[in-house]
Amino acid sequence: MTVHQLGDARVLIAGGSRGIGLAIATAFARHGARLGLCARGADGLQRARDTLQAGGAQVHVQACDLADPAQIQAWVEAAAAALGGIDIVVNNASGFGHGNDDASWQAGFDIDLMAAVRTNRLALPYLRRSAMPAILNVSSINARVPTPRATAYSTAKAALDYYTVTLATELARERIRVNAIAPGSIVFPGGLWDQRRTSEPALYASIRDRIPFGGFGDPADVAAAAVFLCSPAARWITGQVLAVDGGQSLPA
Repeated sequence: MTVHQLGDARVLIAGGSRGIGLAIATAFARHGARLGLCARGADGLQRARDTLQAGGAQVHVQACDLADPAQIQAWVEAAAAALGGIDIVVNNASGFGHGNDDASWQAGFDIDLMAAVRTNRLALPYLRRSAMPAILNVSSINARVPTPRATAYSTAKAALDYYTVTLATELARERIRVNAIAPGSIVFPGGLWDQRRTSEPALYASIRDRIPFGGFGDPADVAAAAVFLCSPAARWITGQVLAVDGGQSLPA
């Protein structure tokens, strides 16, 4: 089996309007998948839809605050109706809680963890009717490599990793696969590292130079791994967290 057997899979992507999420959507569309995207900003979603539809993809988009359970439910139900079901769920959204204040911790809990829990729970009835059900949670190498700059974010992603393995265990007998990918430092226009290139150039250069593969990753690197793990080519893989980081999380 190969990733090309995705056919017209129906894929939900939370946080799919830019960066890693948009790259994942683009990669799925390239293999013929039909897409249901959500993000907080309607303008970004419209641009993403226009780009994907120009390439021939079928795309449903809906603005959604993923900290709000009611909005998550509305998006999942509307996307499932528009696509005729759900085969794959990708949870890519993040609250980016890079501080250590209550707001950062709450954002990590609400969006990095609970948005995935709620989205997956709502999608499960559809996934149980799918011939190729898969869930992919987008974590971070920060979950396993401590950093002083992102205590709340790292803790939320560590919780997401454990949730991934636990949910995979719960659903294994139903052959619903659950995995996660853990990107390292990825640069894209408007993203965290693109901002730090100018706001914190010393930090930017320091992190870039420590990555064994010689620089920051690209969203397309993460998207390739995401499509593989959700495809029939990975039919015997579940409960795994795959680092996509150019060796960044390896021991020095």
